[in-house]
Amino acid sequence: MIKINIAVFISGRGSNLQSIIDSTVEEDGSVNISLVISNRQDAYGLQRASKAGIEYCVIKPADFSSSQEYEVEMLSELQKRDIELVALAGFMRLLSPYFLAEFPGKVMNIHPSLLPSFRGLDAQQQALDYGVKVSGCTVHFVDEGMDTGPIILQKAVSVYDDDNKESLAARILKEEHKIYPAAIKLYARGKLQLAGRKVIKKNQ
Repeated sequence: MIKINIAVFISGRGSNLQSIIDSTVEEDGSVNISLVISNRQDAYGLQRASKAGIEYCVIKPADFSSSQEYEVEMLSELQKRDIELVALAGFMRLLSPYFLAEFPGKVMNIHPSLLPSFRGLDAQQQALDYGVKVSGCTVHFVDEGMDTGPIILQKAVSVYDDDNKESLAARILKEEHKIYPAAIKLYARGKLQLAGRKVIKKNQ
């Protein structure tokens, strides 16, 4: 089976990064995590990458005079390693149209709500404040909007009357750790077809 090189972008603890690492170890080898990029030196996810023997680098926006120069540096690192897919895993920056044009249909994100509901930050608290009975998580392709790209996979999670943000977030995170690696594998195996806003899972 052909193996594709992916990069994972992080800003914090990297629990979704760990789920992707674990999945690549356990499964058929269709995915190779070639690089982890963080915009923060203190991101705990860098320790996860190091422990797994994955190359990583820290690229801080403050070190560049413009956002485009910052993204040019990231793109350079990706091109050196023939990266075919970028997986955002708690990366707390929006990528510009310039960056996305270099990786059209090749950037994924995981979001802790059933999009298109509750986009942006603090999605779990948004769900609780609205009073929904079902929330969940979504893997989607990234476009120029905030959490507006075509949906790849979703998983529903019940919201209980006694939930707070932390308890709901913890249950959603368990499902994130399942569907994000699954979506990446589907992409790596050529099983995803983008048709307008729809992502179709191919059988062959």
